[in-house]
Amino acid sequence: MLTYNAENEEVLFCRESITRIDRTDVQKLITLAKANSRERIRLCTHHSTNESIHEMLIVHSKNTYVRPHKHLGKPESFHVIEGQADIVEFDEDGDVGDVIQMGNYASDRAFYYRISTALYHTLIIRTDVLVFHETTMGPFNRKDTVFASWSPEENDRVGIALFVKKLTLSAKKFLNMEANKS
Repeated sequence: MLTYNAENEEVLFCRESITRIDRTDVQKLITLAKANSRERIRLCTHHSTNESIHEMLIVHSKNTYVRPHKHLGKPESFHVIEGQADIVEFDEDGDVGDVIQMGNYASDRAFYYRISTALYHTLIIRTDVLVFHETTMGPFNRKDTVFASWSPEENDRVGIALFVKKLTLSAKKFLNMEANKS
């Protein structure tokens, strides 16, 4: 069984020098995510925010809002284990630039995504739960993540509801336009 230290209700750090994660561990993480206020959790398999490589197993519920953001000088990879989501990329003004439909390996969607440039992006979670493996460079520094000024802050429930509704429509429109090009 997985052993970890809890930094807070959303962030856990593995204690083992060799990390093994199985289906039971994922189910436990899903249960823990559903039990906290923002319905999300991340299990860091690196042992410190100062490490040069950061690998995380992340669980988000369908209602999780990931504020559009970009990473300065840090690539990020995203590998879906369970569930489906759309990664939405934006230009600097907040217009949708691309929508990448993601799912696990058995789905007809992309299961792996890597972003190498400082590009605003977010998630629209399409299933009750999304479980993914994320890798980025450390050390962690909050200043390396820039939140989009045109997006609502995490505590703005009304703004988030309006933003997500508009974003969902924009993503659907974008995907329909792309399908019509084919």
